[in-house]
Formats: sequence, C-alpha cells, structure tokens
Amino acid sequence: MEQPALLEMRHISKEFPGVKALDDVSLTVRPGTVHALMGENGAGKSTLMKCLFGIYHKDGGEIVLDGKPVDFRSSKEALENGVAMVHQELNQALTRSVQDNLWLGRYPTVAGGLMVSEKIMSRRTQEIFRELEVTVDPKAIMSTMPVSQRQMVEIAKAVSYDSKIIVFDEPTSSLTETEVEHLFRIINMLRDRGCGIIYISHKMEEILRISDDVTIMRDGQWVATRPAAELTMDEIIRLMVGRELTSRFPPKSNKQGDVILEVQGMSGRYTRLKEASFQLRKGEILGIAGLDGSGRTEVLENLFGVMTREGGSIKLHGAQIENRTPREAIKNGFALLTEERRATGIFGIRNIRENTVISNLKSYLMGGICLSDKKMKEDTDWSIQAMRIKTPSQSTEIRSLSGGNQQKVIIGRWLLTKPEILLLDEPTRGIDVGAKYEIYQLIINLANEGKGIIMVSSEMPELLGVCDRILVMSGGRLAGEVNAAETSQEEILTLAAKYV
Repeated sequence: MEQPALLEMRHISKEFPGVKALDDVSLTVRPGTVHALMGENGAGKSTLMKCLFGIYHKDGGEIVLDGKPVDFRSSKEALENGVAMVHQELNQALTRSVQDNLWLGRYPTVAGGLMVSEKIMSRRTQEIFRELEVTVDPKAIMSTMPVSQRQMVEIAKAVSYDSKIIVFDEPTSSLTETEVEHLFRIINMLRDRGCGIIYISHKMEEILRISDDVTIMRDGQWVATRPAAELTMDEIIRLMVGRELTSRFPPKSNKQGDVILEVQGMSGRYTRLKEASFQLRKGEILGIAGLDGSGRTEVLENLFGVMTREGGSIKLHGAQIENRTPREAIKNGFALLTEERRATGIFGIRNIRENTVISNLKSYLMGGICLSDKKMKEDTDWSIQAMRIKTPSQSTEIRSLSGGNQQKVIIGRWLLTKPEILLLDEPTRGIDVGAKYEIYQLIINLANEGKGIIMVSSEMPELLGVCDRILVMSGGRLAGEVNAAETSQEEILTLAAKYV
C-alpha cells in the first residue's frame, strides 16, 4: 500500500507588486524520495519553497506536513517543525567560525542556559561532520574557506536539524565533481532514513540520476509531475521552456584576430597563483578549467585588480598596463562578472536601474553636476530588453528577482561600460537551460564584435561547447592548454590533477 504523503502544498498562490509569482501551484512529496523541482529562472521554484519555509507568506492555498496543516510564519518556526532549506545564495556569518555558523540561534548551553558550552558545540559539530564525512575544520573562519566548503557546511547545518523535509536549492552550483558525489551519498542516506528531499537544480544529468519524481513549473504555474524514470532530457527541456530546444549550445561563429592581451608570469601576493602566462586574441573565447582552489578565479581577480599582483606583466595591444585597482581596470576596458553574485555582484536593497548603471555613472553626468535620469532609464530599458530580464519594472529591488535574472542584470551593467576584455567567472551558475542558451549566444555575439572573453566554469560541457581554447589550472599553476574542439573531459581532468 502506498504511503501517505509527507508534504502536500495545495493550490498555492503568491503575488508581488506587478507580478503573480505563484498561480495555483501544487506539490506532493512522498517519504523516502527525492522530488526534483524544475523550471526556468522566474518560474517560481524558489518562491514556492520560501512559502513553505516561512520566508514568504502565501496569499492562498494550504500546506499539510505529515498529515497536519501548517503555516509557518518564520524560518525558525519551519526549522523547529522539521523543515530545513539549503539556500542557493549563501547567507553566513563570514567572520565567525564554522561551528558558530552551524549552531547560530541554538547554541548548546550550560548553567541553566546562562553560558554557551564550547565543549558540547565542538563535540556535536564533530559528530555531524563524522557522520556526513565532511572534512572541514570546525574552528576555521568562514571567510577563509572556498565557496564549495562553505556550501558543505550549510548542507551539514540543514541535516543537523534532523528534519523531515530538506530543500536543496541549487546545492551543486559551487561544488566540484568529487563534492557532488559526496552530496549525493548524503542525499541517499537521508532518503534511506525516510526524509523527503526537494531538489532544485538546472543540471539535467543530476536530476535524472538522483530524483524519484520531477515537478516542472513555468511562469509561476504547475506544468507537470512525472516519475523521473519516465522523463528524458529533451522532454524536461520542452516542458520547462514550452518549446523544443534543438541544441544545447549555439553554433560557433566568432573569428579570431590579433593578440590583444598578453600575460607573462602573473603571480598573486596572497594566493596560490604562480607564474601564469597566456595570450588572448581579438574575438576569442578563452576558457579556464580546474578543480576548486586551483587558481581559476585568482587569474581573473589579478587581471581586474581585485587582488594584489606579486609579479608578472600585463600587456594590452602590446602596451604595458598595471590594473592595480578595479577602477583602473575598468578604465583600461576590462569588466569582471564575479563568482558570488550575492556577495560581490549585486546591491541587494537597490533597484534594477541603480544596479544596471552603477559601473557607468560618469557617462550619465550632465555638466559634471547631476545625473541624467532620462539616459539612465533608456540604458536600463535597453539592458532589460537585450538580456530578457523578467522584472515588473526598473524600480523593483534586485534581490526580489530570481538568481538568473540577477545575473542578467549584472551582465547588462558591464556591457554598458563597452568593455574590450570580459572576464566571466561562472557566468551561468544557477541559470536554467533556456537562459543559459541565451547567455552562450550573447557571449558568442560579443566575440563576433571583436571582444576578448575569458570564462571560468566548473561545467566541462560548457567550456567545450562555448570556448575556442581552454587553459587548465592545477595547484595555482597553469598545467596545460588545450583546443576545445579537439580535447576531452578526461584530458582536462588529467591536467587539473597535475599539481594537486
């Protein structure tokens, strides 16, 4: 006999000013199963989960957990009742230790609750990490750790609540392939315990591998719920985007010209980056691959002046430049799309227009005194149209947009500076398959215009499908260079392990 549902969300609706985010959406999760939730950016996936988790208050519908109606008014209430959520955008106390972040808001105490027990907290942290096979120092300060390890801490925190329902929102967006396998072992362990897992991801291979059931949403509405075993990648894409997507990557049409950027012996003062040398041609898309901590991001940050360079030289069109600061780099025609959208990309409490024009304010000055509101509005309109950003208006706070639409705003911002060299760090992280295709096409179009593009990505198929050449980093050093059209994932991974 089939078990009763662990979670039922019935006819949920939610409106924000100018947009209906959820329209009569239902979701049923069975105990001991992984239920994937899929859809394009802006489809309403995260909004639905925030209604469950008490971050948003639903406007209509009913939530039944373990046979009892619930209506959580805060995330604390949800956690106390067995619902945990690993958010796509990490929101951690970066100046505190790992174990502080794990127990924040529920510190174990002694002496009648008057004192926090570091001993108990340390013991419990080690027990959880041992059970989950997480090799992270509990005393380490969060800001000193790579994003992937911080993500694993967040996953361990969710598991530590001994929850009935755990929501994973894009959990692998910052993880290496080895860490993804580790996460899947944790999820299978939780499934065996009878937990209900809600798994949000844009990675089709993961969904088909890990899920029991799949629910697909589009434009705030339920489209379909099917057993994962009955679905193919093409069928999921068709249901998500409402049309056939004949190819995962656009056809390459960019032509390479002369060398525009030459880097010799670049080393970072406070990083592992050592003596990286390479060239970039006009109209070329140059990929950078490597394992987490290999120095991929450091290459871009040293080029853009975010990190202090210890040695080496940068030449643009044969002329020496320094790029000591981001301001100087922008002046020299560089633009950097950062890896962590929330921490270093967006101004969350500001609106779309302010986030769009912030890097190009000088061009809006009238008489050197005030900014032209008309020109800022025109440029923001252009960005919204060109990037296909889903937003009610320019005055909408950027933090209320989906992750993919936030990413599009940032790309539009940099294009307004008319850069010559684009540095893209994980440009499609957390973005659905339809929006990814649009961004790939945009990257190729920019290369067609003669711009030089350097792109870091953790997704091998993305690098192979979009780039012309791929640099492979390992242990802070350049381990090799391959032609994207002739190499394989195996060759890239072999190089990535060269200096580990």
